[in-house]
Amino acid sequence: MRLKQSFFFRALPLICGVLFSMETVVQKTFAEGNLVSRKDVLLLNRVRLKSVWEGKAEVPANLSILILAGHADSQGISGAGTAGEAVALKGAKPMDASISDELFWNLLIRDAVVQLGLEQGLNIRAYEPGIRNIDDGNHPLTNWSVGARHARAGGYPLEIHFDSYGEYGFGSGLIPAISTKLNVVDESLALAFGRYPMFFRGGLGAPRREIRVLEIGKLEGELESKLRDPNSRQNTIDAIAQKVVTALVGAIRGKPLP
Repeated sequence: MRLKQSFFFRALPLICGVLFSMETVVQKTFAEGNLVSRKDVLLLNRVRLKSVWEGKAEVPANLSILILAGHADSQGISGAGTAGEAVALKGAKPMDASISDELFWNLLIRDAVVQLGLEQGLNIRAYEPGIRNIDDGNHPLTNWSVGARHARAGGYPLEIHFDSYGEYGFGSGLIPAISTKLNVVDESLALAFGRYPMFFRGGLGAPRREIRVLEIGKLEGELESKLRDPNSRQNTIDAIAQKVVTALVGAIRGKPLP
């Protein structure tokens, strides 16, 4: 026993040196922009509203998932989506002058989630309305109409959003469908991003149509900066998509997030 203890204490400086070197490498890697961040920037502004729902219903292995970009059909009207902190408060130019900054990022996240989901073997596809301004929410091409039809057919419609900046937003999280049959996919996404109340703001239009709304995060601060910076943009989009797909795959394959 004394021999083992003596060896351990003699080796301790070497062990500490190796760990210090590894930490230095990790710090250097992040400093060079090769990774998104040492911390999950999405966890900086999770929703903190009281919520008691839990998703328990099982889903089939071939669950049909439809990913929609929030506000893709409502530009030029009151529901265009947030401009984001950079544009609204800091005088930055919009990413695309023809659409809100939120929709710009919603579209990129939608497509990244679908691409990665297909690579992971999910039954997943995107919906693109093709018309950016549809005044009638019940028009057959709106997100609401297409998502509702997908839900009635037994599928899982998920609409991607970014929340408003500052005091106007609540943070990342899943706004569930207004339903008594919330499932393990709902639960997995809530564990990954946060959990909004079922009747958030009295019940939004999408959840009333069985469409889940996923708030990626408040469009502000570090998250928005990493999206806007060309050097970190793709890594940030990929990291968000990975977070979404990991939650989806884990639920469908019976391996929910811890």
